[in-house]
Amino acid sequence: MKNLIAVFIFLFGMVSVIQAQDKKPPMSPRVTAESPDKNIKVVYGQPSKRGRVIFGDNGLEKYGKVWRTGANEATEVTFKNDVMFGGKMVKAGTYTLYTIPGEKEWSVLLNSTLGQWGAYDYEKIKGSDVAMVKVPVSSNKTPIEKLTITPANNSIAIAWDNMTVSVPVMKHGQGSGSGN
Repeated sequence: MKNLIAVFIFLFGMVSVIQAQDKKPPMSPRVTAESPDKNIKVVYGQPSKRGRVIFGDNGLEKYGKVWRTGANEATEVTFKNDVMFGGKMVKAGTYTLYTIPGEKEWSVLLNSTLGQWGAYDYEKIKGSDVAMVKVPVSSNKTPIEKLTITPANNSIAIAWDNMTVSVPVMKHGQGSGSGN
């Protein structure tokens, strides 16, 4: 009986060692990015281009279709303070970030329903949108391999492949006309 227990312990240990050696880094790692003033935090899955066409009618992300703006779990944005998000008042808190890519402009949406996987249920939760802004597309001279979402003190930039968009973000009360 002692030999049988010893064999099971040995086998369990070997399986654990083999599994630990087989772990590869995820293809789309989860990334956390914060603005320098710590007011904005973005958590997203970071996919890579890997030779694929990313945007457009023949791309991975179709024009005019809601995208989770990342990989796997939907991207979440946290504002430490109330902000003006592209001119729309948004209370401090955590929101799911979605986009609708277009060739010349994107719609960027914040939704209060958290814990989403992708954008599969967006139609069911779109009534929870708290802001939707349209922003122009800038073309990148060199394609960007990995999706990069960069929160700055006054904006959130989304860049991947040959496109970049940026949404202005100001703490509520900053700038002209935002104090009401």
